[in-house]
Amino acid sequence: MTSLLSALDDALSRRESLLAQLHTEGTDCYRLFHGTQEGASGLTIDRYGSQLLIQSFHTPLDRDALFALHTRIERHLDQALHLIYNNRSQGNSRIDRTDAVYTPTLEALEPTIGHEWGLNYRIRSRHEGQDPLLFLDLRNARDWIKQNSAGRSVLNLFAYTCGVGLCAAAGGASEVWNLDFAARNLAVGQENNRLNPTLPLMHFVQSDYFPAIRQLAGLPISRRHGQHLPSYPRLQARSFDLVFLDPPAWAKSPFGTVDLLRDYQSLIKPALLATANGGTLVCCNNLAKVDMTEWQETVIRCANKLGRPVRDCQILPPASDFPSFDGRSPLKTLILQL
Repeated sequence: MTSLLSALDDALSRRESLLAQLHTEGTDCYRLFHGTQEGASGLTIDRYGSQLLIQSFHTPLDRDALFALHTRIERHLDQALHLIYNNRSQGNSRIDRTDAVYTPTLEALEPTIGHEWGLNYRIRSRHEGQDPLLFLDLRNARDWIKQNSAGRSVLNLFAYTCGVGLCAAAGGASEVWNLDFAARNLAVGQENNRLNPTLPLMHFVQSDYFPAIRQLAGLPISRRHGQHLPSYPRLQARSFDLVFLDPPAWAKSPFGTVDLLRDYQSLIKPALLATANGGTLVCCNNLAKVDMTEWQETVIRCANKLGRPVRDCQILPPASDFPSFDGRSPLKTLILQL
């Protein structure tokens, strides 16, 4: 336990200036310990507003270590936080809901509100899904969107709970579309919109990615001979000034397969065609085994083949509370000016 607490102390020390800045800016959602890079592989510690979420993905923590981490962090932040511990060391990183190590209080499990630059986000550390409804490592991307959306039409693909869309609305976008297959994700996105009543209402489209983006790009919906496809919303072809593409690592549907390792091309090609001339496509790849240089070359090559050459390509690193001392961050983000 001594070595774990020492690693935590080092991590907190590295974050002192960052946390001071975030608190000043109205942000109380961030990673406090990124164990894979900071001395305890598979252990993560995140603050989400009034909650402290500790998760172990490889080896369960014992009760004494869990309480010691909680106490050390509360003392460092001078802030009482509700403790939630998720043991996710079983198959497919599923949460062990038997809570053999520690049972969180009912108050700790209540939905709460987290804040990022003064925007309000619904947070649930335990729900039907696996994550607390806000991906912390995308903070820098959300900030970039917020700073570069004024007067622009924005399309947020694989929107999850629509944090990127919310930042676009806060940044003065002329309109914001959020597209996701899961109704429950978009329901949280709509709740996030309501939690920020000074922002304009966003658009929400529940659809499989492939039929939606192909319609927007003016492409036909492909099908195999004799294959019956599920129903999908009909959309008119149109382009957006700013498109954000953040797909999951892998997913399969009757319309196509999302595969960030083997076939990013099928995802990005229609997204490029749905981006307006002179517009911007921000694309992400969160698969650790994908090399940044090779992926960047693939993306630029696809754009060139489509006749949408990239005028400028910027690499946007993750937030600094997600350190990558080996320079190989799982999350990779490119900003393509077309």
